[in-house]
Formats: sequence, C-alpha cells, structure tokens
Amino acid sequence: MTAFTVALVLVVAAAGLLRWRRPAWYWLAFGVTLAALRVLVRYRSVMDACGLTVPPARWRLSLARATNRPIPEPRPPRIRRLRPTRTGLVLRLKLRPGQDVFDIAAASDRLRHSFSMFGVTSREVRSGVVEVRMTGYDVLKRVQMPAASETWSMRVPVALREDGSVHYRDYRAIPHALTLGATESGKSVYQRNLVAGLAPLDVALVGIDCKQGVELFPLARRFSALADSPDTAAELLDALVARMADVYRLIRTQQRITVDVPDAEIAADIWGLPDELRPTPVVVLVDEVAELALYATKEEEKRRDRIITALVRLAQLGRAAGIYLEICGQRFGSELGKGITMLRAQLTGRTAHRLNDETSANMAFGDIAPDAVLAAIQIPAELRGLAIAGDASGGWHRIRAPHTSLRQAVNLCNRYADRTPDLPELAPFRPTTGTATELVPSAKASPATA
Repeated sequence: MTAFTVALVLVVAAAGLLRWRRPAWYWLAFGVTLAALRVLVRYRSVMDACGLTVPPARWRLSLARATNRPIPEPRPPRIRRLRPTRTGLVLRLKLRPGQDVFDIAAASDRLRHSFSMFGVTSREVRSGVVEVRMTGYDVLKRVQMPAASETWSMRVPVALREDGSVHYRDYRAIPHALTLGATESGKSVYQRNLVAGLAPLDVALVGIDCKQGVELFPLARRFSALADSPDTAAELLDALVARMADVYRLIRTQQRITVDVPDAEIAADIWGLPDELRPTPVVVLVDEVAELALYATKEEEKRRDRIITALVRLAQLGRAAGIYLEICGQRFGSELGKGITMLRAQLTGRTAHRLNDETSANMAFGDIAPDAVLAAIQIPAELRGLAIAGDASGGWHRIRAPHTSLRQAVNLCNRYADRTPDLPELAPFRPTTGTATELVPSAKASPATA
C-alpha cells in the first residue's frame, strides 16, 4: 500500500510539473483521456444547462402516455464522433430539428467552462452537422507547428490558430491580403514565415521595402526583384503592370475555346494553361505601404498617384495573371489619400497584429467582421506575434506565427536560391547579392513570439 501511495504521489507530481512546464506533453500523457471522459460523462447535463436540448418528439410523448411510462427527457445533439488531437478534442455533433449552428456558437463560452477546457470554437460542416473544436491548453503561448503540414501550389502554412489548427495562406483562394501591425507587434516575423513558406515553391518573389531594404534585402537571394525607394517602386510596379498585360495576351491566344475542348480545359487564368506555357506566378510583398502613399511636393504627389494606381490595377486584375499582393503596414487609413479605400476593397485577406489606434482596426475589419475590431485592439503588448486573421466571409481567428529569426529566414532563402526565376520584365530590378547577406544578425533583439 505504501509503494502504491508513493507511485501515485509521483504520478500526480509529474502530471503537475508537466502541466506547468510542458502543457503539450501533459495533454498527450494525461489531459486528453481525462477531458474525453469528462465530456462524455457531463455531456447530457451540460447541454441541458446550456439550453442546447430540444423537447422529445410528439410521438414519443404520445407513446409514453399510452404505455404509462415516464416522460422522455429533452434530447441534446447527437455525438457522431469524438476525436482527440495533439491540442484538444474535436466533437462532431448532429443537430436536432429546430436547432441552429448559431446556438452552439453562442454557448461556446459556457461549454468551455462546463467541460473545463481552455477554448471552444465551432463551425458548420454541412447542413445539420457542427464541428466543435476544444483546446486543452493555450496553444498560442508557445507556438509549435505540426511536423507535417499540407503544403501545395500557392498554399503555405504561416501560423497556428487558437483552436490548434494550422492557418494557411492560400493565394488561389484569397489572392490579395492586407497585414497591419504596430512597431514590435510581430508583423515582420509573420512576413518572414510567409517568405519561408514560399521559398521552396515555384514562385517569383518581388519585394518593395522603402526602409532602405533593411527587412527584405537580407533575403535577396530568393527575390526576383527588389525596390528600396518609392522611385524604384513606381518603376517596378509599372513593369508588373506590363507583365500582367503580356500574360493576358498569352491567355487570350491559348484559351482553346473550340467546340471539341471540354469546359474544364478552357483557360481563363494562368492555371488553365498547360504546364509548359504557364507563366511563373508572382507574389509582391510591400513592407510599408504608407511610405508609398506619403508625399511632400508636387512631383512626389504625381509619383504617389502613379504607385497607388498601379497597385489598384494589380489588385483588380492581377489574380488571373498570377500576380498576388501582400500589403503590409503599421497604419492604413483613408488619410493616406485617394485610392486607398479602393485598394483596401480588393484585399480580401486581412491580418491585424497589435494596433495603436482603433481607426486602423476599423480599416482592416470594419467592412467584413465588426466583431474582430474589438479583438484586434485588445491584443496586449507583451504577446508579440498574436494577430487576428479574417477574410471577406466574415469569419475571423486568433493566430500566432512561430518565431523565425532573420538568420533562419536568410539561410532558408539561400538554400532555395536556385529556385529564383529570372523574369525578363523584372531584370533591371534583380537585387545584387554579395557579402551583405552574410552579415545579417542571428535574430532580432526581441523575438516576436516565444
């Protein structure tokens, strides 16, 4: 009995130590079993307390009265599957007649407390079926990306969501995006993860960094074109507009609209062209959009209008030509001048790190997800890298990118430097790589994520 007691004390102590120091290990060793038992045992009573049950069917009531049996209890949604994951549990529910997916979403906070979980989110899989994802610990406190992520053409993993799933940047689904964040909010680390994910793919990277290139020029070996000033950026954007026109002419000549060609094979963008004819897709990263929109003289105002016009054209027409925009900045508001709100309307994806003012949060989410505005301005300063990601569908998530130092990003870009395509239209803007790339410090003084 004494040996059993000692062993029990050691197990409890080990569990407590793991829960404090290594919550992911604790979850896999102890938490997942305890949480699954807790959900199954409490399920009916919790659903009843949260108002997620429906009265029994009339025929059941009639049958109970006719046979003099007890009245059937209210029925909760039926559990179709309970699946453990490395961060929590996934519960798939079949809704009863009269229930709605918004009922589950509204009760998420009560379910979190009742099942003693860290977080609960829900989404509709199909009509009448809801997937409830429950996390057992704070997965965003120490981001650990899964060892194997689904990566394919123009779809790369960049961050982890609060429900434990991977947040992807899919350029085929969301061609253009806006990323906002104040100084030291983690925006640069998010951008590095994006470049690191795109580096192994067959894609051309084009950068515009008006801070004299301090953010993007260390990664120059993987970039097909780089601009470090507004003047160079204007010329580079004009070259991209000209490339877009050339690609559209190629698509027009190769559309294959004869009667013997199936509908699925008619080309309306570069992805409908044969592999040997398909132009290389281009991702344009703008590090600080405000530097392109500010002006002090008449000549600078003309240059500014030229730049914004080119960006709007690329945002409106670039998707089919395989040109995708990734606009970043600390501040994005209508005071940047005409054309800014038109540009914002074309940027479907929105990501906001910690912001210094509510106006920028409204510019990011006010037109697509008003609930995300409050979440964006409540990000604490000590949680660098935490962000709110949304899109035009109105849905949004809390995400956090894993910390990637500048040295790690440089090494990855150097490793895949041979995959950098040489585009004739952008040849004048091809960066010259020398010893400067090797002098990059190993990391920032303050990492964006722990």
